Amino acid sequence: MRNYMLLWVAMLLAACSSGGNGSQQPAPSACSNTGQKQFVLDAMRDWYLWNNLLPTQVDIDQYPTPEALLGFLATFSPADSNGEPIDRFSSINSAAADAAFFGEGEFEGFGFSSRFEAVDDLRLTRVFSGSPAEQAGLARGQRILMLNGRTIAEIQAAEGVSAVFDTSPLDFTMRETDGSEFTVTITQGIVTIDPIPQWRIIDAGGGRMVGYIEFAQFISTADSAFDAIFAAFRASGVNDLVIDLRYNGGGLVNTAELLGDYLGGFVAENLTFSKTLFNADRAASNNSEEFFERRGNSMSLSRFVVIATRGTASASELVTNSMEPHVEVTIVGDTTFGKPIGQVGFEFCEKILRPTAFQTVNADDFGDYFDGLPVDCAADDDLNVAVGADTDPNLVAALGYLDTGSCPVAAAPGGMMKPATREGLPQLDRRGPPWREFADAF
Repeated sequence: MRNYMLLWVAMLLAACSSGGNGSQQPAPSACSNTGQKQFVLDAMRDWYLWNNLLPTQVDIDQYPTPEALLGFLATFSPADSNGEPIDRFSSINSAAADAAFFGEGEFEGFGFSSRFEAVDDLRLTRVFSGSPAEQAGLARGQRILMLNGRTIAEIQAAEGVSAVFDTSPLDFTMRETDGSEFTVTITQGIVTIDPIPQWRIIDAGGGRMVGYIEFAQFISTADSAFDAIFAAFRASGVNDLVIDLRYNGGGLVNTAELLGDYLGGFVAENLTFSKTLFNADRAASNNSEEFFERRGNSMSLSRFVVIATRGTASASELVTNSMEPHVEVTIVGDTTFGKPIGQVGFEFCEKILRPTAFQTVNADDFGDYFDGLPVDCAADDDLNVAVGADTDPNLVAALGYLDTGSCPVAAAPGGMMKPATREGLPQLDRRGPPWREFADAF
């Protein structure tokens, strides 16, 4: 198994030493601003997936920082279906903060994720256990009415909510799901993401047992939990699995491949899990193929149901797409985000540059899902219901499909399967540090 260290299929290639595949990017001759910009330009010319589209001549003196230069270069990626550059992922961040997030699931922030339900209706989707947000009384489903005394509409018309979330301490005026309101001041602190908040075995009747996992993040702290979970599934005769990836924006490829081994190592041993494709200049040395490996507790998997939203991305899509040629895969909830591309990582000057450098495809050579992997059974992510609860519309739909082989008409009493449309709603800016991109977290 490849020892990729960053992102959903990426290598941590230290600037001054060889990395996961024996390659490296020469370190900047000096950590001056000019030296850092030249390093960024050189790395992009060498590793960028679309390096053939970069301009021949670039005057680095026109850009005040390496971050500004990278932002300019990323505009040369192909356009998406909306006419915007595909590459919204190349970035420069603190190397120490990156390592803390991918290695321990730690970041500094308030400890919540959120989304717009209407133009001025911003709701909490999840609050991380033990975080400053949870300790202050914030919870899933609550509505953020004001931040530092300003309404969400006022903030969106100015700098945008994502920018205000960088402020600490910050006054939150909240509306509970019962309609009551409260205001609390929260200071950012260290947040630790539990990658597997819950898992259980569900008695589906008739002697059928279904495994359920809420998988929050592809980070290394998940690895040690897999064996015990899948051992319990095997002991209970579980052959159908529901994995809840609705807020999982990706992470480490090591973890994605390990999960793939537990899911498909029994039924697809030694068959292709995924192929990783680099630019033409790097293909000969870096293109690779990953195969399923059977582990002691690999499942004899029959059917695989993924609960997804528009926030399900990267490693989550990698696992879903890679399982498709080998078992019956059903997506419940909503179409996924659409990120079949990933970054490599180069450390320099206490920073890490992560240019988008490759695309992945499955055993059928399919990897063109820039508009997302399509949903099979639409279901609403009801923020008034706990994730994975018996009345959770997504879990009800998943179990209903496993029971009947078709999508239920209703996901829960009184709740229709078709999710509320989110087209045209504001989107929080997920660019920046990895917890923004991969966990949609602040």
